[in-house]
Amino acid sequence: MKQLKKEGTLKIHLLIVVMVMGFWSCNKKNLPIAYSSKESKNREIYLLDVENGTKTKITSYEGADGYPSWSPDRKQIAFYAKYDRNKTWSIHTMNSDGTNRKRLTHEKNRWDSAPTWSPDGKKIVFAREYKDSVGMWHEEIWMMNSDGSEQQQIKQLEGIAPSFLEDGRILYHSKSPNSEICIANSDGSNIITLTNNEVDDWQPKVSPDGKEIAFISKRDGNQEVYVMNMDGSNQKRLTFNKVDDWTPSWSPDGSQLIFSSETDKFFDIYMMDKDGSNLKRIVEKGSQPSWFK
Repeated sequence: MKQLKKEGTLKIHLLIVVMVMGFWSCNKKNLPIAYSSKESKNREIYLLDVENGTKTKITSYEGADGYPSWSPDRKQIAFYAKYDRNKTWSIHTMNSDGTNRKRLTHEKNRWDSAPTWSPDGKKIVFAREYKDSVGMWHEEIWMMNSDGSEQQQIKQLEGIAPSFLEDGRILYHSKSPNSEICIANSDGSNIITLTNNEVDDWQPKVSPDGKEIAFISKRDGNQEVYVMNMDGSNQKRLTFNKVDDWTPSWSPDGSQLIFSSETDKFFDIYMMDKDGSNLKRIVEKGSQPSWFK
């Protein structure tokens, strides 16, 4: 019986591998989306086939998994998982079929989240948040090798939601309150501030051609998706919802954006053209989407 169960599990993993490999030869718009969902008992990571709507669960964890991020070679996903009754968040990696799960960070009572890969796949940058012994809230940016070694804080940077640009610089939003979208060198030097508002601008993501940045902002009273040029010019509002929107992500060809939007129960994931048109819901009970690059 155990052997049959093992063989059945192996077949499922092989099917997921075949599915993911098959996407590579598809039109770029149809490459899969990784996202987190509470469709099952716990928050797990799923893959969505954009073309036919097929969903595949690739994690099975007693806690919560989320913030999936594809590696440049498309073979791995970085993500976070929660421990200690959600008091500790840690960064992990796994193969794109959910196998070979590895925990990379282990600091207790720290919230490690939003991992993203360097363009060469050798580094992972992530956010760390926590309250210290005197009650001060910290928002830090850390970097490590993709195997979890050589973890170090980029001490000049205060903020979260970091990601690499193609030239190796880091895009992030600065510490709350009044977070702004910023770019800095990987050592924390030469900080460039792109936005300037009395409210928070959060969660920046650069377009595949490196010319635009999608982000979220509360500047018009509600948290919506915006886009701007890489130098901060031409800032435009794309969504007009009554609820808060989160975590924009670009399609591989840069023609579309996906994002999550709050509901009374959880979140739903929406897709739209990069000018805000053709808005449609693609996932119920899903959040933190990341499009396969």
